[in-house]
Parts: sequence; C-alpha cells; structure tokens
Amino acid sequence: MRAVSGLSDGLVWYLAFPALLLWGGPSGLHCALRLAGMSGVNLLIYKALKQGTGRPRPFKTCPGIRVCARPLDEYSFPSGHTLHAVAFGVILSTYYPVLAWPLGVFAALVALSRVVLGLHYPSDVLIGALIGAVSAWATLNLF
Repeated sequence: MRAVSGLSDGLVWYLAFPALLLWGGPSGLHCALRLAGMSGVNLLIYKALKQGTGRPRPFKTCPGIRVCARPLDEYSFPSGHTLHAVAFGVILSTYYPVLAWPLGVFAALVALSRVVLGLHYPSDVLIGALIGAVSAWATLNLF
C-alpha cells in the first residue's frame, strides 16, 4: 500500500505534463493545459480545506491506529492524494480512453491505501474523490 500511496505523490502526476507535451500532439497540449489549470485550483482548494478544518490525522487521535507512512502535511481532511488521483484520472481518461480502467483502479487503490496506512479517515478520501471528480467535470465542461 505504501508503494501505491507513494506513486500518487504530486511529482508522479506532474511527470505527465512533459510526456503529454512530447508525445501527445495537439490533444496532448490541450490535455496538459487543462491538467495544469485544474491542479493549480485543486491545490488551493485542498490546502484551504486542510487549514480551515484542521482535522487531525487518525493516527494522532486514535491510539490503536499505527501510521505506516510519513504524511506530507499536518492535517487529514480532505485527502489530496485521492483528490488528485481522481481528477487526473478523469481528465486523462477523457483524452485517452484506453487508460480509463487502469486509472480508475489506481485511484481506488490510492483511496484505500490512504486509509489503510492510517493517514486518512474514510470520509477524507470520499470527499477528496468527490472534489476531484467535480473539478475534473468543471474543467472538461467549462474550459
């Protein structure tokens, strides 16, 4: 589970940009621009929610939960890893439908890993996934 969680760190997603620009042609450029804009907005949203809610991580409040990975920041709500996995997955799947199943499975595994590793509550990943899906929908339909 740590490997799945680690693969969903921001750096991995941002490696998609040069790949899209190098090999994606005009649609790759369009996809990369949408991903860049969406990820910037998502970063602001999820950071504001984390600071605004200040929800402690499960391993800090529940004595029986052992953390199995180092968190990237202090607060739990929402899951940024899940948010980005869903958002990037939806956008990439729209441009490259053959990736839909693998990216969907990956997003589900990311969400599960964040809970299993003691970093998030189930509600953190559910809301993260919802925000990711809504932001991807808005990006695809409004921009």
